[in-house]
Amino acid sequence: MGWLWAIIVGFILGLIAKAVIPGKQHSPLWLTTIFGMLGAIAGNAVARAAGVASTRGIDWSRHIFQIVAAIIIVFIGDMLYMAMWGNRHRRRERA
Repeated sequence: MGWLWAIIVGFILGLIAKAVIPGKQHSPLWLTTIFGMLGAIAGNAVARAAGVASTRGIDWSRHIFQIVAAIIIVFIGDMLYMAMWGNRHRRRERA
């Protein structure tokens, strides 16, 4: 069940990050989900380092760290995706 929740949270964080970042992101949905999962892991690590790993009730501060980390990772990941694969896809579309 842990992997299922990780995929669901990664999917949601990836979509939120794509919605916040201005412009169009070209990375596919499966890659955005992985970026969101990495954002959740990084956000949890930063929250733990900041001393807010576990609080009573809903961990709003931890979720904010996760969203910010997901935004950064989706932004950088999309730039790397376009640098590596973007030109190949553009050439195929023109041919």
